[in-house]
Amino acid sequence: MLKKTYSKTGRLCRVTFDIPAEVNAKTASLCGEFNEWDRAANPMKRRKNGRHSTTISLKTGRTYRFRYLLDGQRWENDWAADGYALNSFGTEDSLIKV
Repeated sequence: MLKKTYSKTGRLCRVTFDIPAEVNAKTASLCGEFNEWDRAANPMKRRKNGRHSTTISLKTGRTYRFRYLLDGQRWENDWAADGYALNSFGTEDSLIKV
């Protein structure tokens, strides 16, 4: 699930990325164009109910590719992404438009 909150100036958007407990992951990281796909840049916090979430600020007027890395090995898309695009690995990346 993606929750977007735009700044008063409209230049930034705070986005909360949320993964449901059903993915059964112990750890999760948010990776994408906004952090150069760095696995360590945006670790997600595991909640008591098993969900994972993190919030970051993104510049508006762009579409960003992203994916979740679960347990350091398994890539997962966001089921509520704004869209999907093929990547060079033969799979798809999630898209967020802000």
